[in-house]
Amino acid sequence: MPRSNRPRRNASGTRSGTAGGKWAEPTPELDLERARGGIARRESAPDGDWMVRTMTAKKAEKQYICPGCSTAILPGIAHLVVWKDSHLFGQAAGLAERRHWHTNCWTSRTYRYR
Repeated sequence: MPRSNRPRRNASGTRSGTAGGKWAEPTPELDLERARGGIARRESAPDGDWMVRTMTAKKAEKQYICPGCSTAILPGIAHLVVWKDSHLFGQAAGLAERRHWHTNCWTSRTYRYR
């Protein structure tokens, strides 16, 4: 006799051994901004390879000076954290020299003076 692949149901209409199973509660919505916040991406430019990480407004807790426009990045402002990927003294030295940039300052920077 072939095996039945149908789930067995008890008298109450639920599966035996579970009280609703994994479908009883709705799954929480995935926060993509939070998931992408800590991941750095590599950008290639004429002035070298850079690692760029997005700093969300929730995580921006300190004040920094943007090297692009020399103005303050206030707490609560989303910005970018940038460091040199191919640093002369290694990746640890590049990470130690990371800088916080306004997003527009980073995308509109010029390569002539670097």
